Amino acid sequence: MARRLVVALLGPVHWSPPGVDLAQWRAALAEDVIDLFATLNEVEVAVAVTPADRALADALVWPGTAVYEVAEPTPNAVFAALEGYDQAAVLVSDVPDLPALTVGKLLRPLTSRPVAVAPVEGGGPGLLGVAVRLPAPDWLPTLELDTATPAEARANAPRPGDVAVTTGWRRLRGPADLATLDPAFEGWEATRALLSGSGRPT
Repeated sequence: MARRLVVALLGPVHWSPPGVDLAQWRAALAEDVIDLFATLNEVEVAVAVTPADRALADALVWPGTAVYEVAEPTPNAVFAALEGYDQAAVLVSDVPDLPALTVGKLLRPLTSRPVAVAPVEGGGPGLLGVAVRLPAPDWLPTLELDTATPAEARANAPRPGDVAVTTGWRRLRGPADLATLDPAFEGWEATRALLSGSGRPT
């Protein structure tokens, strides 16, 4: 069986709901994503941060969870830091209610494709995550998860089909995204608690 790693990349967060401290918001989102990843089967889990955010990662990870320090918050930097894995997926941390199945769907194409990307649901800018067979192919460009597109990931691929596009999910990057949170959906406890404390409905 392939050794697979799922990594939460704690990149910058540029927006928080009115009345919610940005640093606390970022930490709550990341905590919920890390907790979700901890429930996944048949994968190992890690967190990646730039050195400036190491304290944030250390405060949130479960005991024994690997933390990778990378020079820049990109999937490519994370892939380059990994050793001993056959496959890896790097996902954003502003998706506290991400369904676990979506992570599995990002990894599934790697049985026949070298790269898979999950777009932002609704066609918004950026990506939800990137998965590769390791080592990552040389033709994969540096992808900024806040701005990259599936087309950008495919730009230098030998064949467009070498990059699979999987199921997307929306990211919490503005008021319209916040309104899509489903209170009946299990999980996202830290985000839910922070929103409740701010007087917003959860």
